[in-house]
Amino acid sequence: MANKKPAAKKKAAPAEPITDGLPIQVETVETVKPAPTKPVEPAKPEWEIKDRVYFLKNDAAPLTHTIPGKHTPKHSLLYYDEETGVQKEIRYATNHSSPFKQDQKGEATLGHIVFREGVLTVPKQKQNLQKLLSLYHPLRNRIYVEYDSVEEAEDDIDVLDMQVDAAIIAREMDIDEAEAILRVEVGSKVNSLSSKEIKRDLRLFARRNPQLFLELAQDDNVHLRNVAIKATEANILSLSQDQRTFSWTSTGRKLMNVPFDENPYSAMAAYFKTDEGMEVFRSIEKKF
Repeated sequence: MANKKPAAKKKAAPAEPITDGLPIQVETVETVKPAPTKPVEPAKPEWEIKDRVYFLKNDAAPLTHTIPGKHTPKHSLLYYDEETGVQKEIRYATNHSSPFKQDQKGEATLGHIVFREGVLTVPKQKQNLQKLLSLYHPLRNRIYVEYDSVEEAEDDIDVLDMQVDAAIIAREMDIDEAEAILRVEVGSKVNSLSSKEIKRDLRLFARRNPQLFLELAQDDNVHLRNVAIKATEANILSLSQDQRTFSWTSTGRKLMNVPFDENPYSAMAAYFKTDEGMEVFRSIEKKF
């Protein structure tokens, strides 16, 4: 009997899902693309109802100073509105809430804008004048500024930081540099001070005027100018009566001519930086 081939195995059909006789529903997920977003524009700062103070920028302010409160041929009080593209005339009318003339219907009672001893305080009840001064007046930030407590605090922090920096440098400064810087402040009086007095007065100077102190501390010419002054006071150098010529006192030999309209000691400090002047400087230092 011929050998029979084994019957091929049938593949099992995939199992039917159990649906209890109900039709199969296939859910489709729809991909929704996000709508393009518009860039968020920064919100305009809201107008705050409060009392406001304004200062003239000129430190030497007169007893009273009046700025124009209406448009005239001599004083242009116009404000260009960028949103509407319209140039508007402004004026201070005490009986109208708007600072714009076109919004002031009926009779207008014009008021004066007067700074007294450089200061103008406007209470919160006068919103028309506040907005005219804070937002629209063409002289804003030119001859007067509004007091800003935040900016004032930032300025105070800057001054405090400078005072700290100046105090540290003053504490570590050697006596020769201290004398050179203090001479700028007190002149020849520094010659009569002891070392401790110089260090004390230097720290007081650094605290009182930190900006000037730091500028002087970084100025190489301050030390050189001090050497020139000390050399002249010690009769090592001679400065002519017209303050135009430096010479060696011992020999009378001329060292340099002072350029016209220049401080003689500043000129000598510049001379010390030249090749010839460096030799003179080293010679003077040996004589102290």
